[in-house]
Amino acid sequence: MAYLISNIPHFKCWVRREFTTNHQRYHGEFLHAIAIAVNTIPDRSLSFQVVFTGCEADGEEDMENVHGGAMWARMPIQALVADIPVEEWAMPMPDHMCQPWDCESRDHSVIIMDRVSSSPWIAKINNNFYTAKYLFTVDYTDHHIADDPAQHKQSHVMYITEEGEWQGNIVALPNNRVRATSPALWATGEGPPDFRPSQYLHSAEGHESYLDPNITFNNLYSEGFEEDEEEERP
Repeated sequence: MAYLISNIPHFKCWVRREFTTNHQRYHGEFLHAIAIAVNTIPDRSLSFQVVFTGCEADGEEDMENVHGGAMWARMPIQALVADIPVEEWAMPMPDHMCQPWDCESRDHSVIIMDRVSSSPWIAKINNNFYTAKYLFTVDYTDHHIADDPAQHKQSHVMYITEEGEWQGNIVALPNNRVRATSPALWATGEGPPDFRPSQYLHSAEGHESYLDPNITFNNLYSEGFEEDEEEERP
């Protein structure tokens, strides 16, 4: 189980340059980078370790490559735009839309859910639906919110692919804001699923039957308590 920072399936991206100058300069400009790790800090959005490539200087005779190889820790997800072909740069997305629920714990794991990683996803943002490309998922534990079945949220990291003002923005959404598609395996539903979060915890060892050693140790190496009961019958 990782704590605070994890390697991720790295991806190329553009970083909103104002995030590198305390939002004082370079608004509307971008630096090319590769996102190589993710940080989870409770009550904050996901943030990323990025290494700059200097690619923005390619082909620009009057621009020196001063950024290639430089690194930045904990770059907020709001600063990142996917390196995909777009007609115009994506507009900045408000924090509460980019990642509706903050990170729940420093203890987390990163996983690619292979079965749903290839087909497009559908993301619900600000009451509108957008197609998206799934990258990976961050899941949390060892925190009272993360381990509460009614409150737990995963962060599915993806970028918006649908043409429009947000195309390319990186977002992190929970299960109730996304649908995974896979036409060969299931039909994509429409309308709100009839779900309600469970508030129950399930555990075998709290059952009163564990007070009886005949039940507790009724395994492959025992004769079985049912046979013992039959032998005791008059």
